[in-house]
Amino acid sequence: MAAGDMYHKAFADHEHPYLSYGLLYPKAAARHVDHTFHAEKVYILASGSLSKNTDAVTQLEDALRGKVVGVRRGMTPHTLWSECIAVARQVKELDADLLLTIGGGSLIDAAKIIALAVANDAFDFTKLEHLTNNRDASVKRPDLAPPRIPIISIPTSLSGGEYSDHAGGTNDQTRHKHGFGPSPPLGPRLIILSPQLAMTTPPRFWLSTGIRAVDHCVETICSPYSTPASDAAAAEALHKLVPGLLRSALDADNTDLDARFQCQLGVRDAMQAVKGKAPLGASHGIGHQLGPLGVGHGETSCILLPAVCAFNARHAADAANEAHAKDILVKQKRVLDTLWAEPNVATALASRGLGKEKADLSACLGAFISELRMPRSLGALGVGRDKFDELASSSLKDRWCQTNAVPLRQKAQVMEILDMCA
Repeated sequence: MAAGDMYHKAFADHEHPYLSYGLLYPKAAARHVDHTFHAEKVYILASGSLSKNTDAVTQLEDALRGKVVGVRRGMTPHTLWSECIAVARQVKELDADLLLTIGGGSLIDAAKIIALAVANDAFDFTKLEHLTNNRDASVKRPDLAPPRIPIISIPTSLSGGEYSDHAGGTNDQTRHKHGFGPSPPLGPRLIILSPQLAMTTPPRFWLSTGIRAVDHCVETICSPYSTPASDAAAAEALHKLVPGLLRSALDADNTDLDARFQCQLGVRDAMQAVKGKAPLGASHGIGHQLGPLGVGHGETSCILLPAVCAFNARHAADAANEAHAKDILVKQKRVLDTLWAEPNVATALASRGLGKEKADLSACLGAFISELRMPRSLGALGVGRDKFDELASSSLKDRWCQTNAVPLRQKAQVMEILDMCA
C-alpha cells in the first residue's frame, strides 16, 4: 500500500469489508481500483448533491484515469427498484467490473441490489422480487448467485449501511420496502473513509445519522440479550461518537477533520456491536413506523431514544423478574457512565443544569441531542397526535418493540412513549 494508506479489516472476525484511510479519497480509490481489485471498468453511483454542488465526483473520475465507464448522478431516497433495475441493465451492458459509491446510504443500498441483480439476471420487478428475503433475514438462499462485481464505498454520512450485508429497496409499484441479504452477502469489499469529503455533508444530516449510530449503541447495551463483546464495542463507539458529534456541531469554521474521523471510526465500532445480533428496542421499533411519514431514521432516534429510555426506567419494575428489573437500571447506568466519562460531554451536560449523580439517562441523552440543535418532538417534524393511534398499532407488530427492555405488548405502552415525544 502507498505511504500513509492504512488498510485493514474493519472487523477482525469478518472477511469483509476492509477499511482504507489516510490518503485523500481520489488517490485511495485509484490505488485500490488498480492494485487491490485490478478493475478496468468502473461504474460510479454518485450523490446528486455532491455532483451538483462540489467537484468531488469530477476529482474521482480524474483520478481513475479513463477507467470510468458510467456514472449515475443521484438516486431517489428509499432506493427505488425501477432505478436499481435501470442501472443494473447499464452495468451489465457496459460489462462493469467494479461499482463505486460516493455518497449516502441510499446509494450504498442501491449498489448492493444492483450487484445482486446483475449476478442473477434480475432485470424486471418479478425477478427482483425473487431476490428479496421476504422479511426474514435468517433464511439462507443457496438458490441465489452471489454478487460477482465488488463494491467500493466512500460514505458521506454516518448511517453505517456500508458495513452491512443487508440492503433495503422500495418496490415503486406497491410502495413497500423489501429487504435483500444477508444471504448471499451483499456488502462492499472496501470502505474508504474521508473526513475531508465528510466536510461537504450538511450538518443536520451528519448529526442526525450520527445520533442513529448512538441509538444503535444505547439499545445494544440496554438490550436484555446483549453480550459482553457487543457491549464493549458499543461503549467504545460511544466514546468516539458522542464527543465527535459535539465537536462537529461546534465546528463553525468546518475545519475539525479529526471530529469527523472520530465519528467515522465510531460508526465502525457501532456496527461491530450490531453484528453481535443483540435484538434492539423500541426506539428502533417505533422509529420504523415513522419512515413512511417522511421522518428520517436519524431524526426518529433524536426524538424517540430519550423517551424510550425514560419509559424503560419508569417501568423497570414491570419486568419479568426482579433480576431483569435491576439489569435494566444497571445497563442504563453503564451508558450514563460512558457519557460522563468524556470531558466535553460532561461540560455540555453540566451547562444544561444536569449533575452526574442525579440526572438519568433520558435527561442526559435529551440534553446532548438538544446541544446538537436537533429536533426533539414529533410535532416539530409535522407528525401530530392524530397519527399516534395508527403509529401505536403498527409499532406493536415490529419485532424490536417485542425485544425492548420492557417489552411493548399493549397499545397504551406505545402511546405513553409517543405522548412524551409529542
